[in-house]
Amino acid sequence: MGLLTSLLSLPLAPVRGVVWLGELIQEQVEQQMHDPADIRRELDELDDAMAAGRLPEPEYRQAQQQVLNRMIQRPEDPTPTGAKE
Repeated sequence: MGLLTSLLSLPLAPVRGVVWLGELIQEQVEQQMHDPADIRRELDELDDAMAAGRLPEPEYRQAQQQVLNRMIQRPEDPTPTGAKE
């Protein structure tokens, strides 16, 4: 029975491969989004841009808050911090 099932489901192998690849990419992106070192680097880049005058204060505050919200948000929680469902 296992051989027959394997043969019949063989045409779906490319689809399973694409789904697996998508899940792997999603996992890597989520891991990078919540990596403390990456978040610190982004905050440093924002500080540098603000100090150099390339970023106005309102945009700086907004970008900083977005980065901090991403840091606070748990990786397994798909809703942004403070969002009501």
